[in-house]
Amino acid sequence: MTTQPVLEARDVDVVRDGTPILSEVSLTVRPGEHWALLGPNGAGKTTLLGLLGALTHPTRGTVEVLGHRLGRVDLRQLRSYVGHVNPRHDLRSALTVRDVVLTGATNTLERVPRWTPAPEQAAQADHLVDLLGLRDRRAARWPTLSQGERGRTLIARSLMPSPRLLLLDEPATGLDVAGREQLIERLDTLQLTYPKLASVLVTHHLEELPPGTTHVMLLREGRRLASGPADEVLTSDQVSKCFDHPIHLTRTDGRWAVTARRGARRSAG
Repeated sequence: MTTQPVLEARDVDVVRDGTPILSEVSLTVRPGEHWALLGPNGAGKTTLLGLLGALTHPTRGTVEVLGHRLGRVDLRQLRSYVGHVNPRHDLRSALTVRDVVLTGATNTLERVPRWTPAPEQAAQADHLVDLLGLRDRRAARWPTLSQGERGRTLIARSLMPSPRLLLLDEPATGLDVAGREQLIERLDTLQLTYPKLASVLVTHHLEELPPGTTHVMLLREGRRLASGPADEVLTSDQVSKCFDHPIHLTRTDGRWAVTARRGARRSAG
C-alpha cells in the first residue's frame, strides 16, 4: 500500500516583482522521511520551505500539505499541524524555557493571559524539555539562553501540538561547534522517538545534516538540480555543480564532510 504523502509540491513557480525565485520545483515527502534542502545562498530554499509550511502560496503549480491543497484550506488551521522552527523567533518577554515550550500548545508567541495548560499539556511540555536536553534549564529565562539552547527550546515548542511535519529553517545558524553537535544529536533522537514524523531541514552546510537524513534536494538558482535518497544525491560531482565549486565529499559514521579539491578547475560550461 502506498503511503499518503505528508507534503506534495508539483511544478511550483514563485515569482516576485517579476523575478523568478522558484521554477518548476516538485517535491514529495512521506511519513518518516527526513529531507534536506541544500544549495547556495539565494537558491530558493527558504522560499520553498515557506510554501511547504503553508506560509505563502505559489505563483503557479500546486502544493498539498497534509492532504490539503493551498488555496482551498484555512491556512491558520493547517499551520497548527505543522511544526515550523524559525531561529529568528521574535520573543520579547523573559519567559522560561518551559513557558516558551507551552506557547506551542496555543500557537502564540507569548503566553496567553489567564490560560492554564491541561495536565496532559503540562506533561507533554516537560517530556519535550527533557527530550531536547534542557531538563536543567527548564526554569532559565529566554534572554539568558545560548543560541543553541534557544534552538532546542523552539524545536520542543514546535512539537507541542504533535505535528506530522517538522520544518527547520537553518536551525544551526549562529551556533558554535558544541551547540551544533548538541542540536544534531537531539534531531537524531527525535527521528528515533517519532518514527512517523516527517521533516524538512534547510541548510547550505552539509556538516549540519543529521545522520538520519534520508533524502536530499539540491537547489540552484531556483531550480531543482537533483533530488532523491541522500546517498544517491550527495555525490562530489553533484554537490560541486550545485555550489559551483570543486569539492570532495566524504561520509563517516553517518556524517558528511566537505573539502576543496585542490588544484582542480571547473570548466566554464
